[in-house]
Parts: sequence; structure tokens; C-alpha cells
Amino acid sequence: MLKKIAFLVVITLSVTSCVSKKVYQELESKFNNLRSSNLELLKEKDELLASKKALEANLESLKNDYAALKNKKLILENEFSSLQTKHKNLEESYDALSTQSSKKLAEQAQKNQELLAELEAKELKLAAENSRLEKLQKELKQRSEQIDELESLINAKEAQMQQLKNAISNALHNFEGKGLTVVHKNGKIYVSMENKLLFNSGSWAVGVEGKKAVEQLANVLAENKDINVLIEGHTDDVPYTGSTIIDNWDLSVKRATAIVRILENKGVDPTQITAAGRSKFVPVDTNKTAEGKAKNRRIEIILAPNLDQISKLLKEE
Repeated sequence: MLKKIAFLVVITLSVTSCVSKKVYQELESKFNNLRSSNLELLKEKDELLASKKALEANLESLKNDYAALKNKKLILENEFSSLQTKHKNLEESYDALSTQSSKKLAEQAQKNQELLAELEAKELKLAAENSRLEKLQKELKQRSEQIDELESLINAKEAQMQQLKNAISNALHNFEGKGLTVVHKNGKIYVSMENKLLFNSGSWAVGVEGKKAVEQLANVLAENKDINVLIEGHTDDVPYTGSTIIDNWDLSVKRATAIVRILENKGVDPTQITAAGRSKFVPVDTNKTAEGKAKNRRIEIILAPNLDQISKLLKEE
């Protein structure tokens, strides 16, 4: 067994050339930038969901305020109606007392003036409450429309991702069960390809069968210009022993960029694509068994919707 490994190492060393320190540093810098970009996208998603919850809470509060004001308006209208009745009764009393003494007439006139003043005050207060209620109704309607628009955009994005998942599953159905899975979760699509479908051990050159699978995926992605594509390279915990690159970090990045090249060559817009290497640090299974290691050696292609429209809507709040 050791002789076979040594023989493979000698062959690997004979067909690869050393990567300069400058190229390594450039790759490392690109990786760091891409990882930061990925974190920002995750953060932006969380912020969008938090903003949606805040808008829904605000909408519920406005509905409660609207109900309270409507009830208050009803009370004021009843008071106004009662005062009108009193005013009418007083006017009738005034007519009846018009033949009485001037003192009583003056007293009654004073009461009438006070009642009229109170009635005018109530009218003004009722008008102010009506104005406030109308303003609140407009604001409530605007908030409801914004919530509806936001939900419509989110539902449209989710439907788009489901259609994309179906298209990818149809395009790659010949490869499912051969180290390839397609999963739709958390609003994203995860296309996972084990290395046995793509690469030989320690290599980042894509094999014939793996290239065919990636090219079929590229045909679907090339028709979806508003999808963000993140390519993640993953390894097991066995250290890289070659001399062409440094370690599993380098290997995972190399494998990710190898997939990027195929997608770009098949017409996928490079501005949609991000390449990242995750080394051994995001396993999906144990590294204590050969089967687990095989699952951990993989390429994850994560497809996410473009959220620019939703971000723009939230910024208009």
C-alpha cells in the first residue's frame, strides 16, 4: 500500500509545477474577500427578515390605533348628538321663557351661550379626531401595501428558486445517486457533488463525467441571470501531501475555481459567481470512516436569489 502511495506522489510531483508565493497570496486575498462577501450576504438576509417582522409589528400597532380612534370617534359623535338634543331643548325653553323677566332671560341666554361654546369645542375636537383618523387610515393603507409588496417579492423569489431547483434536478437526473444531490432549503438551492464524481485524489482537474454534470448545470444557470452562484470547495481532514500547493485550504480553493472556469466557459455570467475554499472545516459527516470522508470531499454549489429589489423596498421605508 505504501509503495502505491509513494508511486502516486511521485507521479503527482512529476506532472505539477510549484505555485509562486505571489499567486498563493493573491488566492488567499481573493478567498478572504469572498468569505467576507458571503458573510455580508447572510447578514443582509437576516436584516431583511428582521425588517419584515418589524413592518408586520408596526402594521399590527397601526391597526390597534385605528380601532381605538374609531371607537373614540363613535363616543364623540354620541356626545355631539346628545349636545345637539340639549341645545334644541334649551332653544324651546328659551322661547317658552321669552315672556318672563329680563333677568331670567339673561340667565337663560348665558346658559345658551355656554352650551353653544361647549358644542363648538366638541365640533372642533371631533374634526381634529376625524383628521387624525384619516391620516392614520392613509398610513395604515400605505403600510399594508408595502407589506403586501414585500411578501409578493419574497413569494416570487421562492417560486423562482423552486422552478430553478426543478430545472436543475431535470438536467442532472442522470447523475443523482452518483455522488450528486440537489436540495432546496432556506430559500436557496444546494447542489452537492462528491469528489468521486469530479476529481482524482489530490487533484483539482475535473474528470470527463464530472465536467459533463457541471456543464449541464451551467446550461440552466446561464438562463437565470439574477441568481447568485457560490462555489465552495470542501476536503476531508487528511492533510495534503503534495508539493504543488500548500495544504487543504489551497486544494479546496483550486477545486472551487476549477468549477468556476467550466461555468464561465459555458456562458454563466462571471459577475454572478463567487468561488470559496472551506478546507476541512465544514464537514457533513464524520471523518472517522471512509464513507464519511468521501461525503466530506465535495463541491457545494449554493444558488441564492438576488435580493436587490427587496433591499430597495426596505430602504424606502
